[in-house]
Amino acid sequence: MNWQFWKKENKKEEKEVKPKSKTREWWDAILFAVIAATLIRWLIMEAYTIPTPSMENSLLVGDFLFVSKFHYGSRTTSTPLQVPLTHQKIWFTEIPSYVEWIKLPQYRLPGISKVKREDVVVFNVPPAFLNEGIEYPVDLKTNYIKRCVALPGDIMEIKNRQVFTNGTASPTPPEMQYNYTIISKDRISDRNFEKFEIGSEDISNIEFLSNNTVKYTVGLTEERFKTIKNANLSYINSIELSEREAVGSTFPYYNNPNAGSNRTLKWSGDDFGPLWIPKEGATITINDSTLLLYGQTIVRYDHNENAKIENGKLLIDGKEVQQYTFNQNYYFMMGDNRHNSLDSRYWGFVPEDHIVGKAFFIWLSLDRDASFLNKIRWNRFFNLIR
Repeated sequence: MNWQFWKKENKKEEKEVKPKSKTREWWDAILFAVIAATLIRWLIMEAYTIPTPSMENSLLVGDFLFVSKFHYGSRTTSTPLQVPLTHQKIWFTEIPSYVEWIKLPQYRLPGISKVKREDVVVFNVPPAFLNEGIEYPVDLKTNYIKRCVALPGDIMEIKNRQVFTNGTASPTPPEMQYNYTIISKDRISDRNFEKFEIGSEDISNIEFLSNNTVKYTVGLTEERFKTIKNANLSYINSIELSEREAVGSTFPYYNNPNAGSNRTLKWSGDDFGPLWIPKEGATITINDSTLLLYGQTIVRYDHNENAKIENGKLLIDGKEVQQYTFNQNYYFMMGDNRHNSLDSRYWGFVPEDHIVGKAFFIWLSLDRDASFLNKIRWNRFFNLIR
């Protein structure tokens, strides 16, 4: 018996559903993978590699790491017309990967935490001279990785290489290193350097002196320095901490066209500050001192469309400003390789809208100086970044 007698019989033959072609299946799979990877890269995590020794030995050249976007909150892009999974340029070309036909305001989604002191942070480095002289959109500026040493509203200072925050000595990163000068009787072989885990990225200068002696400038942790010094090596005449850096080459003078030639602040990378870090909602009085320290930040990064410094005055929308209230937070970042890091000591503050994410863990590490069989640093796999 037909229990579905109330249904009309469809006398037409059912249409056959044609299977997708192999080309269509591949296209759908690739499209899905690109969309999924783009969303993961934007919302959750992104992979980066360490190209320079500015964070040695906390992070090594050749470390591959994942950076969490959700810790501090993911940012929306201001340039939606961009080739997926690219940064500034299309792979292996000099062609820009984006166009600015459509520009959107940038927002940050809620995160699970705020930037803390001692966090290792990836950010878009602000100055144009560190971005090939190009004024990229904020999220397409060159990525840097440094350690946050001061937060908005903090007063930071460096005395004899020790960082102080609000008058208290800051913790020293366990793998922090400085430059040491080694005078050797002759050129030191790569094999001897390898005994002390010194790679080519640790040697910043070699100078041949009289009497066949050689002067090396080498980045070392304090522990490694003591090991070499106590070894009493016959081929080393002396090993000492390098001389203090010369004054007048740091922020606020470095690359500041309005700084003038008068170097009133005798700051260097080893002795710096005290310096107050701008905080959203905080108001300062504009005078010669504050204009020197904060003028470029206000003009370039604090979301003022028509701000400029002219004849020693801050002008916004053509009117002189006597007091100024900051529109966003700023941070002070430094590399753990203190004598070989181009960081906030030289170019200034990191605006909050330039923060990319928190360095999370290392998933691969390759030693470019090692032989093929020893190239992988197995002991660094899946290490959390501290």
